[in-house]
Amino acid sequence: MNADTLTVLFRHHLWANLCLLEHCANLTAEQLEARIAGSYGSIHETLEHIARSEQSYFSRISTGQPYAHPEDAPRMSMQEMAAALRQTGEGLIEWAPKVQAEDAVEVNWRGVPRQVPKSIILTQVINHATEHREQIKAIITELGIEPPDLQSWVYFGEIGR
Repeated sequence: MNADTLTVLFRHHLWANLCLLEHCANLTAEQLEARIAGSYGSIHETLEHIARSEQSYFSRISTGQPYAHPEDAPRMSMQEMAAALRQTGEGLIEWAPKVQAEDAVEVNWRGVPRQVPKSIILTQVINHATEHREQIKAIITELGIEPPDLQSWVYFGEIGR
């Protein structure tokens, strides 16, 4: 893939994360705590998981180091999640095209240090968020609310205006 392709992929990724977060900002506190079987957790927990995981992935890509957030960190607000997703999303748009096939970082892989290609981490960024966004959309649907359409076709329609 060339840099333009990666830029489009990660711009869509950022757009999808922020669209979903914006949609969820209109939910009540009770709705944000809704969950269904087979999902990560509540809507709020899953959104926060996406944001914190992306901070970790981006740190690995940009610095080679894990992101250090305290275990006892307070729950993120919707505004804090939006800021974090904007920061990491824009960072990934910048960094993804710079990643070379041979670039790797050391990751604690089930208790064993292992070199992981940064390209695998970039793949995980997209897959991880996509899976969890779909879980949140399923919960929203169960609440009887129309979830946002996050398909790349919708993104294309919006950027093509």
